Amino acid sequence: MLIPSIDLKGGKVVQLVQGEKLAMESSDLNGWIERFAKFPKVQLIDLDAAMGIGTNDALVRQVAARLPCRVGGGVRSVGRAQDLLDAGAQAVIVGSAFFDIRRSDEEGGVIKHDFARALMEAVGVERVIGAVDSKGGRVVIHGWKTTLPVTAVQAVQALEPYCREFLYTHVDKEGLMQGTDLDAIRAVAAATSSKVTAAGGITTRHEIDALDALGIDAVVGMAIYTGLLDIS
Repeated sequence: MLIPSIDLKGGKVVQLVQGEKLAMESSDLNGWIERFAKFPKVQLIDLDAAMGIGTNDALVRQVAARLPCRVGGGVRSVGRAQDLLDAGAQAVIVGSAFFDIRRSDEEGGVIKHDFARALMEAVGVERVIGAVDSKGGRVVIHGWKTTLPVTAVQAVQALEPYCREFLYTHVDKEGLMQGTDLDAIRAVAAATSSKVTAAGGITTRHEIDALDALGIDAVVGMAIYTGLLDIS
C-alpha cells in the first residue's frame, strides 16, 4: 500500500532533502488534503514539534479531522500522544523518545522501557507506531543528528512488545529520489512479527509493488510532490 506523507513546518507543507535542505513548500494544505482523500492511510509529521521549535497543532487538527492519519513529531510524553489521538489521529508515531542517549550498551539496551510500557498501556499497543530511523547502519534520533550504538534490527526487536507497527526510515536515501534499500527493509521486517512500514527514497511504482508483495506499506513524499510518481 502507498501511504502519502504530509510534513508540516512553519505553517506550510514542506519536503526536505536529508531532513535539512528545503526542496519544496506549499501553503495549499487543503489542496493536498483533497488530493490524498481517497487513501486509507496518510502519514502526518509535525517537523517543528520534532525539532522542538514549536508546533503546528492547529494544522494537525485540521488534517486529522479530514484524513485517516498516523501522526508523529515531538511525541515525547503520554500526554502529547493522547492529545494527538484526541485530535483525530488514528495512531501516534514515536521515535526519539523511545531511546536514551545516556546509555551505550548494545542490543537494544538504549531503549526507555518504562516510557514505552507506559505509553502502550495508556493508549493501546495498536495505536503506537515505533519510528526506527537508520543511517550508516545505525539508529539515528533527534532529527537524525544523534547516532546510537544499535542497528535497526536490534531496535525493533527490543521495542516489539510496545508497538504493533514500525515505521522504518532508511535515512541514507531520504529525499534523494534515487530509490530505497530493499535489502535493509527486508532485514527489519524479518526481525519482527509487528507490521513494518518503510520510508526513505521510495520513488517508483516498482518499489511500492515489491514492498507490497512482502506485506510492507510504503510511505512516499518527495516523489509525489515533485510529480515523479503519478498517484492520479
